[in-house]
Amino acid sequence: MGCAGSTPAKGDVILENTKKLQKPKPWKHTQQITRAQLKQMRDEFWDTAPHYGGQKEIWDALRAAAEADLDLAQAIIDSAGIIIPNADMTLCYDERGAKYELPKYVLSEPTNLIRDS
Repeated sequence: MGCAGSTPAKGDVILENTKKLQKPKPWKHTQQITRAQLKQMRDEFWDTAPHYGGQKEIWDALRAAAEADLDLAQAIIDSAGIIIPNADMTLCYDERGAKYELPKYVLSEPTNLIRDS
């Protein structure tokens, strides 16, 4: 007991981060949008998100994870100590229990995105 990988002592509180990250299920925006409009929506969300509470460092880690491929995103989430009860990252918690909700549009593209030709 007491070494890395040992079982926790009685009374230890454990917040498990057992979910493996996945992209959100396909979703459709209320109307067709361009890649530029999607980028603007994302930028506005990330610019205002820290004002709703939580730690700026966690918001920064969530943004980096949302913009990374799944393997890198998993590493970012794990190293920041972020707890993800939903594998798609739409709901996250930090180690202090603060809640972070991410809209699907910052995590993946809608099915009705207008492709640039």
